[in-house]
Amino acid sequence: MRDTLLIALYAFLGAAVTGLAGVGVLRLIRRRSLTASLTVVASVGVFAMLAGTLAVAWAMFLSPHDLTVVTTVVAMAAAVSLATALLLGRWVVARSRELTDAARSFGDGGAFAAPAGPATAELDALSRELAATSARLAESRERERALETSRRELVAWISHDLRTPLAGLRAMSEALEDGVAADPDRYLKQIRTEVERLNDMVGDLFELSRIHAGTLPLSPSRMSLYDLVGDALAGADALARAHGVRLVGDHVAPVPVEVDGKEMSRVLGNLLVNAIRRTPADGTVAVAAERSPDGVVLSVSDGCGGIPEEDLPRVFDTGWRGTHARTPPGGAGLGLAIVRGIVEAHQGHATVRNVPGGCRFEVTLPAAEA
Repeated sequence: MRDTLLIALYAFLGAAVTGLAGVGVLRLIRRRSLTASLTVVASVGVFAMLAGTLAVAWAMFLSPHDLTVVTTVVAMAAAVSLATALLLGRWVVARSRELTDAARSFGDGGAFAAPAGPATAELDALSRELAATSARLAESRERERALETSRRELVAWISHDLRTPLAGLRAMSEALEDGVAADPDRYLKQIRTEVERLNDMVGDLFELSRIHAGTLPLSPSRMSLYDLVGDALAGADALARAHGVRLVGDHVAPVPVEVDGKEMSRVLGNLLVNAIRRTPADGTVAVAAERSPDGVVLSVSDGCGGIPEEDLPRVFDTGWRGTHARTPPGGAGLGLAIVRGIVEAHQGHATVRNVPGGCRFEVTLPAAEA
């Protein structure tokens, strides 16, 4: 038993010295290639065994012949181990370089294509993560391009809409200043109308900027959709009468919701104004509200004749007004974008679909807790 303990002690001491030396070498080459690190690890294992064997052989006073045999066996094992470590290191480094080249391709704006050859489990997991990151970057670039396109269109349309009333204000103010206005009161009334229109446009831009910046202040309170819809219908009644459009709100359930009353009134107002302006005279705009598995659905249906299928995905984009709405009554194309922003701020979503004779805008909101 004592001899066994001595052998274990001598073997441990020889291996420990070799292991400490290997740790020191690994710290010195920690920034070098993986091949060098694997070679050092293999060398530590072999030389630890050799040092332990030599220490035991010296303690046991083995014959020179036996010591030579043991040393030869260990040396052959060392050669095979080092060769294996070098081959494994070169293979791993090659796979790593292929992965680096593939990652560089999508970093330069392309798509990531994983290397076709076999790889370790860690490199394969890294490849899958890079592929997922590449997909997210592609989606982000696509959203950025769409946002930039929308921003350019918005600037162009806003410039167009601002130029028209500003030109009219300038002409009317010059006529009043020169004293050539045949009916100054009518001119003043028209100036007031244009100023209010410009003020509404600036207000929409300010609201949209707060939505995009995520700084839209909300003060939710519990209220009934029946009251909310009733107030919105009363506010839009004058515009509907002017356009000869009937407003219907017979299918509104008294469903409670937790919303900001002011902002949701703006949502309903924008949807109603949009529906009334696009519905021909003697048409009908219907408002409905009901429970659904997803929460509460508030809908506004009009008689606009429908929206082209290719335009449906863009209806809520900033600046979108369709191909037939480039006149001042069409607005600056901000109303529906504001609708979507306010609804999403309430953790809901807004959609649109065609129905017979027109289209139906739906706003889905979380139901209030009982």
